[in-house]
Amino acid sequence: MNLQFNFREIITATMILFAVIDIIGSVPIIISLRKKVGHIQSEKATIVSSLIMILFLFLGDEILSLIGVDVNSFAVAGSFILFFLAIEMILGITIFKDEMTESSSIVPLAFPLIAGAGTMTTLISLRAEFAVENIIIAILINSIFVFFVLKTSQKVEDILGGVGLNVLRKVFGIILLAIAVKLFTGNINQLF
Repeated sequence: MNLQFNFREIITATMILFAVIDIIGSVPIIISLRKKVGHIQSEKATIVSSLIMILFLFLGDEILSLIGVDVNSFAVAGSFILFFLAIEMILGITIFKDEMTESSSIVPLAFPLIAGAGTMTTLISLRAEFAVENIIIAILINSIFVFFVLKTSQKVEDILGGVGLNVLRKVFGIILLAIAVKLFTGNINQLF
């Protein structure tokens, strides 16, 4: 087995995944989940999301083709989830049912918030351009950052306060809405 570690590929893949995962933009959602559930298992959410990303890196194309779904359809479906999450953030309403339990660390936090459709689609795209070992390192670097943000989200809430969080939530809701629109428009044409 010939490993091809490339610092430039690692940095590029890390930055791309960082932008797509957008854990900083998810802080308002994380705080909201923490309020609903009381506690988020940061370690569990980080490990599960990392495993999902690594598994999808190796098996993504096969899983999607096995169930008869192409990457573009997957991305369009993911754009709808992001769209509704953004609407919740911007309008301050609840669309998704509040069935929050201890498993909230897994759903919706690990999947689809951290390791969602945008991340999965990005991983498949990165695999076409970069060596797998470099992408895995990029996933692990992002996972460390995700863990740090999950652990410190309470401190972020204390610093920003209620009004600051509300403003941050609306701003990132608009950004998330823009990402959803971009994901939708970038993939819908490929379906026809």
